[in-house]
Amino acid sequence: MNKKTIQYNFKLNDLHEIFDIELDEENLNFLGADHDAPPSWTRLDYNQCPNCPLTLETHPYCPLAVNLINLVTRFERLISYDEIELTVVTEERIIMQTTTAQRGISSLMGLLIATSGCPHTFFFKPMARFHLPFASIEETVTRTTSMYLLAQYFINNEGGEPDLELKGLLEIYQNIQTVNQHIAHRLREVTEKDSVVNAIILLDTYAQYLPDLIERSLKRFRFLFKPFLSHQQER
Repeated sequence: MNKKTIQYNFKLNDLHEIFDIELDEENLNFLGADHDAPPSWTRLDYNQCPNCPLTLETHPYCPLAVNLINLVTRFERLISYDEIELTVVTEERIIMQTTTAQRGISSLMGLLIATSGCPHTFFFKPMARFHLPFASIEETVTRTTSMYLLAQYFINNEGGEPDLELKGLLEIYQNIQTVNQHIAHRLREVTEKDSVVNAIILLDTYAQYLPDLIERSLKRFRFLFKPFLSHQQER
């Protein structure tokens, strides 16, 4: 099995936590989610999302929650605004930043969520493959819409009906908002500090506002594509 590894290295005073996130290169599933006895808060029916298509018969545990076990365990004592030194190492680059605990954890959490077995997060696997920590709002909008439109290209090539109006993208984000909110309910009940809970809230803030930002930002980005538009008009 070929693996893709992304390392998150957190430093704060005496705290030094290293996460080696190994992904199956074929399906981009997180390979570190096996636990002999997952905690009760990861059971599928524990604050289960109302839009969850999984059942207890096939999935006794929420795959997304299981992906977060190690993160929750190792960051229980961090406060949201603790200042940390974070280094993220991918095959392509090394990114270092001084940031808050909640922002660093949020970046790692986003990667773990995208590579979980939750059906509502499958759509984020292409972004996980080209993981970009600390992406700005503009970068996130660009990457999200670009990946979605690339998917429409493949759908069209295979005889499907492409969605060029991005209606499906809005639906994806509506579903992920529900997922984020219910994962936050789980985490509130099992963590003493606020850094992990606020990390998922930060992700949900992006999910809530991204649909509106996409429409506004795409109009603002139009000037970047004038050469394509001019070429089309000349044909």
